[in-house]
Amino acid sequence: MTVMHKKIVKKAVMKKALSMVLAALMIPGLGACGSEKKKEEENKEGFKPSLDTSISCNINVAGGYDNFEALEAEFDRFNEYYPKVKLTFTKIDDYNNMIGTVLDGNDAPDIYVNYSWMYGRDQYKSSIDHAEDLSDPALGLDLDCIRSNIILNTDDGKLPMVPVFANTYGMLVNNSLFEKEGLSVPTTYKELVDVCDAFRKKGYKSPLMGFSNEETTSIFTLAIYPYFCGTVAKDTEAVKKLNALDPSAGEYLRPSLEKIVQLKNDGCMDLEACAGIENNYDAVILRFFEGDVPMMTGSGDTVSGTEKRESRSEAFIAAPFKYSFVPVPMSDDGANFLDMPNLQFSVNKDSKNLEMSNEFMRFLITSEELNRMAQKKGLMSPTKDLSFNSMYAAFEAVPESRILSPEEIGLTDDAVIQLRQAVYKVGTGAMTIDEAVAAYGTFTQ
Repeated sequence: MTVMHKKIVKKAVMKKALSMVLAALMIPGLGACGSEKKKEEENKEGFKPSLDTSISCNINVAGGYDNFEALEAEFDRFNEYYPKVKLTFTKIDDYNNMIGTVLDGNDAPDIYVNYSWMYGRDQYKSSIDHAEDLSDPALGLDLDCIRSNIILNTDDGKLPMVPVFANTYGMLVNNSLFEKEGLSVPTTYKELVDVCDAFRKKGYKSPLMGFSNEETTSIFTLAIYPYFCGTVAKDTEAVKKLNALDPSAGEYLRPSLEKIVQLKNDGCMDLEACAGIENNYDAVILRFFEGDVPMMTGSGDTVSGTEKRESRSEAFIAAPFKYSFVPVPMSDDGANFLDMPNLQFSVNKDSKNLEMSNEFMRFLITSEELNRMAQKKGLMSPTKDLSFNSMYAAFEAVPESRILSPEEIGLTDDAVIQLRQAVYKVGTGAMTIDEAVAAYGTFTQ
C-alpha cells in the first residue's frame, strides 16, 4: 500500500504593535485604527458568495451514515446564500465496496465521503480517480484552518480529499468524580498509576475500564496504540519491516506489550469488571454513565454517541455529572495525541454541477463551519482550534512533538492489525510477550 504524504501548510502570522504617539500624530493613528477595525469587521462577515446566488441546481452528497443531521444543518446555512440550490445527503449501503460502482454510474454524487486508506488499493481506485484536486488554489478552500498533519496528499502531490471530522483514541473521564474524591486527571503514566491506586483505596474496583471481550478497539488497543506509534515514529527501518510483516519486526512491539502488562500489574484495570461491557460503543457509554467509573477508554466515535445516550441512562438522569475526553498517558513524558482523519470529503471532478459543488466546499472548509458541524456531530474537529469544545480541549494542550499521525508515520493497516492482535492476546493472557513477538506477521483480522 502506498502511503499518503503530509502536505506542509504554511500560514502567515500577523503581529500587531501598538504604541503611544505624540498629540500631533493622534489623527493619523486613529485613521489607521479605523482601517484596522474595518478589516476585522470584514473578516467577521465570513463566507461571501462567488457565484450568481439565483442559480438553481441539485447537489448530492453520498456517504455511509444512516443520517447526517450535522451536515444537513450546513445545507440549511448554505441555502441562506443560495436559496435555490437543493442539497441532499444519500446513504449508500455497503459504502466502502459500493462507492466505486456508484461513481462510475449515471447517478454519481457531486460530493462523496472518501478515506485515505483507500489510496493505493486497486479495489478503491475509482474513489481516488474521480476526486478533484482540492489543493488547487483557484478553488479557494481555506486549507490553512485544518491541522496540517491530517491533510494528506497523494504521491504526485494532489489532494483528493479533505477531512471534515477527525478521530483519536483516549478515555472518557468523570470529572465530577475526580472533583468529589479530590483527585486530578492524570497527564503522565506515574500520575495515572497514583490516581488508580487512590481510587482503588476508595473502593473503585477498576479505575480504568473499557471493552475487552473482542480485539476490535479493545481497551488494550485504545490505551497502547498512541504509545506504540511514538516508539516507531522516527524509525523508518522499523516501519518498513512492520509493513512488510517481517517476523523480526515483532521486536518493535515488545515495549508496547511490556507496557500493557505493566498497566495491568499496576492495578489500573480489572478485566473481570470490564467483562460485563458487551460492545465497544453503546455498552461502553452506558456503563460509563452509571457514574462509578473514573476513566473509560474509547475513541472519538464513542464520544460522538454520548450526548444522545444521556437520556437513555436512568443513572445519568438521576445523577448527571461532568465528563470530558482526554489522552491516555502511557508515558512518564506525557500522553501522545494520535491525530487521525475520521471522515473526508471529495468532489467528483465529473460532477454536472462542479462549480456549485466547489462553492459549497469553499463554504464548508472554514474553522467556523467545520467546528460547528463537529460540535453538532460530537466528533473532533479537524481544525487547529480545539479549545471551542471542552470535550476535546485536553488534546490541544498536547505539545506538537507528541502529536502523531499514523499515515504520516507510514504504518499500514496490515501492520496495525498485527499490533492489535498481539496486544489483545498478551493483555488477556492468551499469549506471553515472547510468544506474541515471535508470532508477528501471522495474526489475521
